[in-house]
Amino acid sequence: MTGLASRGQLRASLLRWSLFTVPACVLLGFLSGLLFQSGPENPWFAMLDKPAIFPPPALFGIVWTILYVMMGFALALVCAAWGARGRTLAIALFIIQFIINLAWTPTFFGAQEITLALVVIGALNIALIATVVAFWRVRKGAALLLVPYLAWVIFATVLNYQFLIANPDYDAATPSNSTQRIEL
Repeated sequence: MTGLASRGQLRASLLRWSLFTVPACVLLGFLSGLLFQSGPENPWFAMLDKPAIFPPPALFGIVWTILYVMMGFALALVCAAWGARGRTLAIALFIIQFIINLAWTPTFFGAQEITLALVVIGALNIALIATVVAFWRVRKGAALLLVPYLAWVIFATVLNYQFLIANPDYDAATPSNSTQRIEL
């Protein structure tokens, strides 16, 4: 035997990592959306003007589920790459971008901060690009699995910006010029 691990051992390692990372990514993404009532059932979101490029709401659940599965499997590929140069950095960058990803939903839907959500998703773009580069250095297949996610995040960034332009009065970060009158 010339290697540290046989092909079977490497496949078993990938399978074990996948059984942890894929459900973890899907579950955390689902919980973020559920806890902060993301989507058309959110009363604040329902009253926003929707940009022309806004896809059907049902598409978001389908796309995000697929993307979270792909993200989890990409992470598993990197985690199973024992001894690969840059593995630890790649995993750390993935965790950072994933935390930023999860922070967008409570910022946009929970705090109703469209401007701050745009800042968060801008940071996600940067962190995700760094993650794709780091994954490429460890496992090219893992990086390629993140490309559709990157494309969707870029689209979501444009969509977030268009929501801000179309709904400046519904952004909690924008001070209101209206005065509230209370009579006793």
